[in-house]
Amino acid sequence: MAASQFAATRGGAETVWQCKSQSKLIDFSSRKNKSKLLFTRRNLNQRRSFSFSVKNASNSSIISSFIPDAGSIASSIKYHAEFTPSFSPERFELPKAFFATAQSVRDALIINWNATYAYYEKLNAKQAYYLSMEFLQGRALLNAIGNLELDGAYAEALSKLGHKLENVACQEPDAALGNGGLGRLASCFLDSLATLNYPAWGYGLRYKYGLFKQRITKDGQEEVAEDWLELGNPWEIVRNDVSYPVKFYGKVVSGSDGKRHWIGGEDIDAVAYDVPIPGYKTKTTINLRLWSTKASSQDFDLYAFNSGEHTKASEALANAEKICYVLYPGDESVEGKTLRLKQQYTLCSASLQDIVERFERRSGPNIKWEEFPRKVAVQMNDTHPTLCIPELMRILIDLKGLSWNEAWNITQRTVAYTNHTVLPEALEKWSLELMQKLLPRHVEIIEMIDEELINTIISEYGTADCDLLEKKLKEMRILENVDLPATLADLFVKPKESSVVVPSEELEDSKEEEDESVEEDESVDEEDESVDEGDESVDEENGLEKKCDEEKKKKVLVEPPPKLVRMANLCVVGGHAVNGVAEIHSEIVKDEVFNSFFKLWPKKFQNKTNGVTPRRWIRFCNPDLSKIITKWIGTEDWVLNTENLAELRKFADNNDLQTQWREAKRSNKLKVVSLIKERTGYSVNPDAMFDIQVKRIHEYKRQLLNIFGIVYRYKKMKEMSASGRKAKFVPRVCMFGGKAFSTYVQAKRIVKFITDVAATINRDPGIGDLLKVVFVPDYNVSVAELLIPASELSQHISTAGMEASGTSNMKFAMNGCILIGTLDGANVEIREEVGADNFFLFGAKAHEIAGLRKERAEGKFVPDPRFEEVKEFIRSGVFGSFNYDELIGSLEGNEGFGQADYFLVGKDFPSYIECQEKVDEAYRDQKRWTRMSILNTAGSYKFSSDRTIHEYAKDIWNINPVELP
Repeated sequence: MAASQFAATRGGAETVWQCKSQSKLIDFSSRKNKSKLLFTRRNLNQRRSFSFSVKNASNSSIISSFIPDAGSIASSIKYHAEFTPSFSPERFELPKAFFATAQSVRDALIINWNATYAYYEKLNAKQAYYLSMEFLQGRALLNAIGNLELDGAYAEALSKLGHKLENVACQEPDAALGNGGLGRLASCFLDSLATLNYPAWGYGLRYKYGLFKQRITKDGQEEVAEDWLELGNPWEIVRNDVSYPVKFYGKVVSGSDGKRHWIGGEDIDAVAYDVPIPGYKTKTTINLRLWSTKASSQDFDLYAFNSGEHTKASEALANAEKICYVLYPGDESVEGKTLRLKQQYTLCSASLQDIVERFERRSGPNIKWEEFPRKVAVQMNDTHPTLCIPELMRILIDLKGLSWNEAWNITQRTVAYTNHTVLPEALEKWSLELMQKLLPRHVEIIEMIDEELINTIISEYGTADCDLLEKKLKEMRILENVDLPATLADLFVKPKESSVVVPSEELEDSKEEEDESVEEDESVDEEDESVDEGDESVDEENGLEKKCDEEKKKKVLVEPPPKLVRMANLCVVGGHAVNGVAEIHSEIVKDEVFNSFFKLWPKKFQNKTNGVTPRRWIRFCNPDLSKIITKWIGTEDWVLNTENLAELRKFADNNDLQTQWREAKRSNKLKVVSLIKERTGYSVNPDAMFDIQVKRIHEYKRQLLNIFGIVYRYKKMKEMSASGRKAKFVPRVCMFGGKAFSTYVQAKRIVKFITDVAATINRDPGIGDLLKVVFVPDYNVSVAELLIPASELSQHISTAGMEASGTSNMKFAMNGCILIGTLDGANVEIREEVGADNFFLFGAKAHEIAGLRKERAEGKFVPDPRFEEVKEFIRSGVFGSFNYDELIGSLEGNEGFGQADYFLVGKDFPSYIECQEKVDEAYRDQKRWTRMSILNTAGSYKFSSDRTIHEYAKDIWNINPVELP
């Protein structure tokens, strides 16, 4: 390779790099030695060029931004190809070009990144910290250069070096740090935080192998480890100086200082890896800090290794490193559960230690802990980071010496919780026994929080109505199936004439004491046996009557229920704000999921409807449409102020706009045709309707309803003549994408069924291009960036009341896709904004679901004949020899686990296929369809993550924008 166009001169304290651009001064300061590295630029020979002079200085101002041209960018790329090598030097092929390009972009990001945090340190502004188990970033290169407004310059620079920007960008693997909407939302939020200049950081875990890479075989889904880090990650910077200890197991003892000390156990280190997150058209570049886990080298048993016990020698290292191997390890085993809990605690402990250290550093010598909530806001993205609450309490009490009341006041004012689900299994309950073993000090703290909550509940409801109080305690306590603390047990113990509830252990203790007193008290009438021995509601020895004894007696005969820690309840109690993520979801949270808490603390509960970043999800992934929008609105300001998208409504019937709109859509569809051919081998018609459902495979998201509808469509086609089916149905390509969790058997059956249906239909010459079915393997952000701009109909068909929000529906609407869906999650608000005529609605409403399930349980449900017809068609073996009895059986019967059609596929099926007929009718009129498409984009203005972040900042975090000078 040719030598770099950078000319380097080194000597003493100065190094000079020559490259093309204008001159500026760039400050890289070291806090420890107070020295500064300065890049100075000077004009040479009246040409537009600059030189970087790197020297030691202690007092200079910061001037951090510059706009390089294509020539200087090309020089920078060549420099990194030569001096930051990840590949052999003799060739400049695509993988090497990507790494060199990314490192060149990273240089620009680091300049703004350091300036951003130097300024935050100086101002000591309140900062928000977003903790999430997932950050589904996607590829970073195009997003970064787009936000820096350097896409044109980088395209020209790479062209000079013999490559196309889009080919280089495709070399980047998706960062395997998330799975679905939860992680993508977190990444959209970071983009908006940086763009809007809010002081904030993200915290997550650096998963070595991600969730899994999905392969589709004849047997359905196959999982293999992600390889996204095998060639390295050019965006991350390991911070070997930022490491925190994380402890598991051990025991808690009382010290001579009166404090509780957590000692012994297993110790690991959490090491920081930082990823810069640039804002759009702003200097602000914030940080995503990811934790990786390791053990100290002292934990490597050299003696055992040299003795041939190699596995034993490295056991501690392996145990530490595996914490960050995989996102959501299978939790069917105790080992899997333990690993998941270790992951969650590692995220919380390392992040909070880092936050506390930063607060102390910024506070200087006079630390005022009561100021902590005025400088720090911690947002828990779902229940995974719940251990933030007891961990912050532990740090404040055990390590910083605060009292319980002081620590509790600080914690409640600092932490907030976003609820993302109404599904009981996703609200997270952990085994108390497991948590006691793994985190003994945290269990002590949780028990104390639980006791505080019990006192609050008693204060609110009183003790007069024992039934009501017992109901509220059972519903609201953090600890489930755990006896009341000894100090409160006597609340349910009353004299004989009263109805009381006696905890069993208290009763046994009391009985033993009474036995002794009876033997000594000669005044006891031994002949007084008027008590009916058959009546077990009366305690013969202590004269206490046990309330509701018949129910308790039944419980004695069965195995006692497990003792659990309800993480969602702890989130509500331990924080100052709880928010849902769509209007309907937030109402369900208040009315059903946490109703008693809402009645107790109504001001805690808010709605923050989700949003997505319009930069990645229109501007960068759909540049043709972006240019059309800018042309017709008259400004590109809509990228930052999406309210301007509403201006498109004025032009929805304009023939020129409609023609341009359809051309952009077809161009995107052609890209997907190539993707499908490459990934699946299927050839599809770009002039057919592109009908897409992409999301995590789950029964409540009802991919089964979609594929049953396709089967019905196929059956009807087969029953018609060629001319009849052509007249009845518009051509469609029905696409699916998404991962089924590796231990979710029913979801994997659904994937298998979809691929079997696809194999049969796509090989049927009689159907031809009139219907194709495609399962796109390994769905991720990069695939979404191709599918969503090409989509024409998108399916968001979850059982009403079960989807918290959804964000893919927002991305599809932004890109002019028309939605078919139920009134669930953000569908409700999207339909309001785009107009009911531009949304295909079907299905039961959320308030009807409970009654419909009851109807089913009572045997009153009568399935539609068309639904029964589809099931019989599947059972006939037309889609292969695989036995689908278990899959279909889940939709039959009136009760029982895995039966009774809990998600109401059969109930909504007739409404769904009738709605699909309306879709066909609308698509035949392309002018009408294009108008609907334009109005979907125009109506999507509300669903920008910028709007959502403004609301979080104002209503929950109380932070203000900080714009760099």
